[in-house]
Amino acid sequence: MKRVMKQRLLLLGIVLFVSTLTFAAGKKETAPAFPTKPIRLIVYTAPGGALDITARKFTDIASKYTKATFVVENKAGAGGMIGWEYVLSQPADGYTLMAVTKTLIANLVATDSKIDPFSLDWIAFLVNDPECIITGVKNKVKTAQEIFADAKARPGQQIWVAPPGVDEVMTYKVWAKAGITGKYVPYDSGAQAMAAVIGGQAEVYVGNPADIQGKPDLMIAVISALKRLPQFPNVPTFKELGLEGLDEESMWRGFAVKKGTPDPIIAWYDDLFAKVNQDPDWRQFFEKGGMELVHYKRDKFNQMIKSELQDFKTYLKK
Repeated sequence: MKRVMKQRLLLLGIVLFVSTLTFAAGKKETAPAFPTKPIRLIVYTAPGGALDITARKFTDIASKYTKATFVVENKAGAGGMIGWEYVLSQPADGYTLMAVTKTLIANLVATDSKIDPFSLDWIAFLVNDPECIITGVKNKVKTAQEIFADAKARPGQQIWVAPPGVDEVMTYKVWAKAGITGKYVPYDSGAQAMAAVIGGQAEVYVGNPADIQGKPDLMIAVISALKRLPQFPNVPTFKELGLEGLDEESMWRGFAVKKGTPDPIIAWYDDLFAKVNQDPDWRQFFEKGGMELVHYKRDKFNQMIKSELQDFKTYLKK
């Protein structure tokens, strides 16, 4: 009798185990697919800018690797806060993707916005556009050595120009590392600031390598990079000049989603970003302008945001 009972219990256990596996398999098979509708890609700047171009290039390249439809929507205003708030007003379901840059973080700090920086999940850092010091080819002071020597000879008199935010903070960082001071003059646009350098009204413009494309009157004096870029073999890095800690300053670009977006959806994006990052058309498009193509995922990217928030709070308060 006891043996019969044991056999029945064993049989019951097997039935329950098989039933559990069958239920789990059925559940897996019926899990909803992603995406099943168009994905809205929010750009917080006006059409035609660097971020807008990056977003649209991404959708173009992504179409090679997914049947998903991306719809780019520009929601400019308030330094990016309008676009950010719009994303937060949408469900955390992966169907609203936001194109982001370092400027967005700078503006968040500069305006004392009450938006939580981590109301977004920063899931992909893809384009690394290095910061650099740009001067005029006809200016009296143009090489990095000449710039620093002149700044030390005329404390507080050398004029550096750039739009407020990222390039402004880079200005303060260079001064601190080089032990110099100058006058920072903010301009509404990079074009206006570069015109001041070409015209001799300023010694230095702080920007990115792409800024000098099509501008023969400008030159890069020094660049933020771990080593010299093949596109600019004659341009030294800050480290070569003895300035440590300025090797990875950049105007990066990437993507974020609303915090709380499910992990399987973020994994879907990770796979797509990895494929786009390795696409030859994507790489050629950006690398010709001196940009580095990378793929930092959410953990590393979110840690970077924490560090840069502290940087902006420190330097912008100064």
